[in-house]
Parts: sequence; structure tokens; C-alpha cells
Amino acid sequence: MLPVSFNAGAGGDISLWPDGLAMAATFDPAVVQQFGSIAAQEYRALGITTALSPQIDLGTEPRWYRVAYTFGESPQLDADMARAYVDGFQTSTGKHEINNGWGYKSVNAMVKHWPGGGAEEGGRDGHWAYGKFAVFPGNNLAAHMYPFTEGAFKLNGKTGKAAAVMPYYTITYGQDPTGKNVGNGFSKYLITDVLRNKYNYDGVVCTDWLITANEGPSPEIFAGKPWGVEKLSIDERHYQVLMAGVDQFGGNNELAPVLAAYAMGVKEHGEAFMRKRFETSAVRLLQNIFRVGLFENPYLNVQESKTIVGNPGFMKAGYEAQLKSIIMLKNKSALLPVAKTKTVYVPRIYFPAAKDWWGNMTAPRFDYPVDINTVKKYYAVTDDPSKADFAIAFVTSPNSADGGYSAKDRKDGGNGYVPVTLQYSSYMATTAKEQSLAAGDPVVDPSITNRSYKNKTTTAHNTLDLRTILDTKDAMRGKPVIVVVNANKPMIFGEFENEVESIVLHFGVSAQAALDVISGATEPSGLLPLQMPANMLTVEQQKEDVPFDMEPYKDSEGNVYNFAFGLNWKGRIADARTEKYKVVKK
Repeated sequence: MLPVSFNAGAGGDISLWPDGLAMAATFDPAVVQQFGSIAAQEYRALGITTALSPQIDLGTEPRWYRVAYTFGESPQLDADMARAYVDGFQTSTGKHEINNGWGYKSVNAMVKHWPGGGAEEGGRDGHWAYGKFAVFPGNNLAAHMYPFTEGAFKLNGKTGKAAAVMPYYTITYGQDPTGKNVGNGFSKYLITDVLRNKYNYDGVVCTDWLITANEGPSPEIFAGKPWGVEKLSIDERHYQVLMAGVDQFGGNNELAPVLAAYAMGVKEHGEAFMRKRFETSAVRLLQNIFRVGLFENPYLNVQESKTIVGNPGFMKAGYEAQLKSIIMLKNKSALLPVAKTKTVYVPRIYFPAAKDWWGNMTAPRFDYPVDINTVKKYYAVTDDPSKADFAIAFVTSPNSADGGYSAKDRKDGGNGYVPVTLQYSSYMATTAKEQSLAAGDPVVDPSITNRSYKNKTTTAHNTLDLRTILDTKDAMRGKPVIVVVNANKPMIFGEFENEVESIVLHFGVSAQAALDVISGATEPSGLLPLQMPANMLTVEQQKEDVPFDMEPYKDSEGNVYNFAFGLNWKGRIADARTEKYKVVKK
């Protein structure tokens, strides 16, 4: 049963749903399709006709920070979720349908990031120069394309395939048979030869943002991302994108470099060739406008919009999906559910100063990690552990704030590259590769030919979350401790699992949903959409492009935190979902 105040956990003004890993944790494509259908109605009511989603990269590299927005590491689950998502967004029915499933309730889905950006070397990310390379030591690029070719491009609904595709920033290193290593948006091989010709995709291809702009003065600066073509001019980059087969420049409203690129094409191929090239893209772009009925009626009915956006039915559906995404990993002696008659101690957390993407700092603070008034709706709350029946420590998964690159290390004479850690305590990368698989920046730092971080040490930015858990254990003097982890990627549980009685994991949904599980208002049903590694050794040994290749953590109760693991009140979940998506070892 949903609490009376479920709207608080559902978002407020618009329905709030699980994202990425949280949605994947339901292991239920029907939930994703319901989300797509409802979100499309809300999008259209707000005047939005193209969604820059879903992100269907295969989450095979556990250290990558954008793994949080993927559907996990299983190609099959990812493909099924992608198909359901796009079907939900793009399909109009009844009086709203114009033709072939398209219509006034449809939203064009732009699936990303072709051909898959989840194999980032060392877990670094392509938004910055230090993360420009996706590597494939397992020769497994085909698995990363699978969610596109067998999911988003093979819909159950009448719209057939996703309306648009966005390539990622990364250089899909060593995969172009011509030997070129350029960012995916510049790659004629990946866009024309593979996407267009091999897989017959004729929808819109839109670049990711800022790929034609100049990079920053050092690798950690958030600026342009012209990976692989750093030495070309801005005009020349536009021309290479067009010749690769791309239709649209994401985030670029400047006309001059597009006209300059057109002139380059006329000089090389002639006017007729370039006119046809531009008209081909124009047809694709206009098609996405016509299909959703903008030509016939581009206007909104304000009163109708007010009744659609954030209506109670949509809010309830979003919250129910959140509940289905909660994963119970540990429940020693059947501690959960905990009756609402109990008194709980919730420790405050230290939030250290942090930088956002653009380098802006946020001030440190010491505060509750959740809205304590929400907790009070479930339990009596005390600040004195001696007066509590049990404790709930709300923490976040270990966070490497530097993303795998340190400007200070570079300034001090190192190569700048540092480990990305999945544990709270300090980690020395003694087992990292001696030589990185890829390297090189011809403009900013051409001297760096090895991005290895072997024998370097890093500590999670939120290392004090571990101290909070262990201190809470001591303060409770044998009374039970529950840990609620808000995770954005896999993590190492061995640092604290044996010290606590219960672990509840979620991927960025509301604390209220976790409290509904703890209190027994709903039974947990979520499953792990990726492996939780036993230690950092197995993380270093895994291959960035290969799923299910880590040693998963085994807890003190004998449960293994592998893909598709989760508990309910009876024990380990074994149902149609775990049977369908089980991993068969070859």
C-alpha cells in the first residue's frame, strides 16, 4: 500500500521515476514502457517533442561515473529496456495517432551513445580530455552495439526504431579498420559504414554537445571535445562531421562554420553533391517534425497541460516504480521489516567541499543526509543512540571526485592520471596496468604516451561515510544498524558489511521509498543490474568492455552480490526475471 504522502516521494510538480540503474533494477521492461508512455504525455504537455534519451550504453566499466544512467551491464536486459523505453515514448494510439504509431502524443527518442560509451579506459569520462578513449581489450564492441541493433532499432511498436541517435564523445579506440582514431561523431566508419550501411539506420544522427569546439588548456578543463581531430580548425571539424554522415550539430547554433563546411564540400565534391548531402539530412530532420504533428498543430492547450503534468495517477505510477527498484542486499536474522513503533537514530553526515563540472566549489557542511521530517513519518527519531532501538546510516557510494585525473599530480611531474576508486578507504593501485591501452593529446599534452596510474594512491571524496557507519555501529552497542546506500555505480562492500545487520541499496530514488521497504510498507523486489566487486583487485583485472568478468562480493550471510541478486522477506529472489536474465558462463 502506498503512503498517503506518496506525492512527496514522487517529485511534486512532475512525476518522478527511477533513472538508469534504478530502472534496470526492476528487471521489468513493462515498467520502463509505462514510464515512456507517461513521460511522453508530460513532455508533450510541456512542449517537448524530442527526448535526449535513453542512455543505453552498456555499463561494463564499473568505475565510469555515467554507468549510473545506463541499464546495467547485461546486453539482453539493456536491449529489452531500450526497446520498451523507445516504444513508450514514440507510440501514439487512437485519436492521437497520425500514421504508423506516430502522432500527437509521440516524442522522438534520441538513443545514446552510439556505438556505446561504457568501455571508458580506467573509468574516466569523455566529457574531459583525460577520458577521451573507450577501449576494447576483450574485442567486445559488438556487445555494446547490441542494445541499439537488437533493442532501440527493433521495436515492438509500429514506429519501428528510435527516431534519432547520438554518438558519444569518445574515441572507440582501435576499432576502425582504416586505422583512424577519432571521436565517434567524426567517424565515417562508425556513422556511415556501420550505423547507416551495415544496420540500415536512416534516422537522425545528432552530435553530442561541443564536439567541434576547442578543448581547454589542460585535460581537466570542461570545454570543447574535439577528440582525435584536435589539430583541425573549427570549420574543418564541422566538415568532417558532415562527411561522417551526421545530420545535426548538438548545442551549436552558429551558422558560419556550417556554411564554411558546405563551401569546403563544394570545393572538393561539387555543388550538386553538397546540396544533396544537406537535403538528405533536412529530410530526416523534417520527418521527425512531421511525425509528431508539429506541422499540423504546434500549439499547446494550457488547461490541458495543467491536467496532464504531475497528475496524481502519473505521480503514483512513478513512485510505485521507485519502490520496485529498491534492492535489499542483507537482512541478518530477518531484521527487516522494522515496526513503526520503534525509535531510530540517524547519524548526521559530513559533506566535504566539492567541485561541479565547471570547477565551481560548494561549501562543506555537517547535516542529516535525508529529510529528517520524512523519517519522522515512519519512526520516532532520537539524536541519542542509547535511546534508539536501531539506527539507519544513510550514505552514498564511494566517490572519486577527481574523475581519474589530478592537475596537481601533473604539475608535480607525474602524468596526471590517478585511480578511480570504488572503496571508501585509501586505495593504492599496485595491480594497475603498467601501460595504458590508449594515450595521446597532440595539442594540450603531447608528451604523455602512457596514462597508467600504477602505484598511485587515492581516497574517496566521501571517505567519512565509512567512518559514520563504523562509528554508528560502536555507538549502538550491539543494537542493529541498517545501512541505506544511495549508489551511482558498483562499490566495495567488504569495508563494512560484516559490521551491520541490514543493507538496502538504491540508485538515486527517494529516501521515502527506502523507508517504505525498511518499515514493511512494501516488500523489496529489486535486483542488482550489475556486479558488486569483491575488491579493487578484481576491478583492475576486469576488461572495460566485457560484462560479468569480476569476482563478486560474498557477504557474511553467504550471499554473493552478483548480477540479478536481491532479497525479499523470504530470502533470495528467484523468479521469472532471474531465470530470463541469468548469466550463463561459457
